Amino acid sequence: MLVLSRADVEALLEPLELIDAVATAMRDLSEGRASMPSRLAALVPERDGLLAAMPGYVRSLGALAVKLVTLFPLNADGPLPTHQALLAVFDPETGEPVAIMDGSAITALRTGAGSALSTRLLARANARVLAIVGTGVQARAHARAVTLVRDFAELRVTGRDEGKAERLAAELRADGLPARAAPSYADAIRGADVVCATTHSLEPVVRREWLAPGTHVTSVGYNPKGRELDDATVVDALVVVESRDTALAPVPAGANDLTEPLRDGLIGPGHIHAEIGELVAGTRPGRSSSEQITLYKSVGVAVQDAAAAALVLDRARAVGAGTAVEL
Repeated sequence: MLVLSRADVEALLEPLELIDAVATAMRDLSEGRASMPSRLAALVPERDGLLAAMPGYVRSLGALAVKLVTLFPLNADGPLPTHQALLAVFDPETGEPVAIMDGSAITALRTGAGSALSTRLLARANARVLAIVGTGVQARAHARAVTLVRDFAELRVTGRDEGKAERLAAELRADGLPARAAPSYADAIRGADVVCATTHSLEPVVRREWLAPGTHVTSVGYNPKGRELDDATVVDALVVVESRDTALAPVPAGANDLTEPLRDGLIGPGHIHAEIGELVAGTRPGRSSSEQITLYKSVGVAVQDAAAAALVLDRARAVGAGTAVEL
């Protein structure tokens, strides 16, 4: 069995290849060629945390893997990330376990790749201003992935802690990105063409009155007691998800951002316009006008992890990375 560290995973995953692999996985899921049961989670209520098991199979990529991931939002103010994970990879021909790899990096990178894919498919071609809401691992992953699919002239970073926003903006500038810190959520979002929400907020960090016509919003944050988007944003937007069943499932599988407006009668199940795999396949249309607000609400799906793991394993075998161990 091959063991691959976080450093191995980060060195082996090529961002544009990952975006394309995620596109394939989402198309396969929507067309019924992938297998992905509902997420199973053990809750740790005293820490607002959970441990989830996420198995997935993507036939066209030869990807069979399961991720074990913890989500502990209270880690946000400490040295550990809110998401921590490992992935086990299996041979889809024989079922043999072939690799164990760090899943924390894969979670961050494939989530950013999913938002980049949605931006490629839904944002206006002339999008020039990107707002990143949040200052953690996912904020970094989104800043680096989403900027690969549009030519942004300005990248605004904002969060609860202005100092963290300033430090992240400086880090991104050192990477060659046109980043600056914004003093508030509203200041970052107003006038932005693409908004990426990457928080564990209890209260909405994206509000409809801040969004300009034609904005594309991505929301990947999760808090079992909160949400990132206000009702008006969800009601007014063209909504795209990874999987209809998963997005509308009860927490911890689904998204409060969608299930709460559904519960309150503000939207119906048909308000979800498409799965992103349907946009990839061309079986559903994307935005219908330059003024339309579009929303990609992500809850994280196992087929994306499996696709990323397959890429890592293929590259590791090609270059001799990782450590081989006997079980």
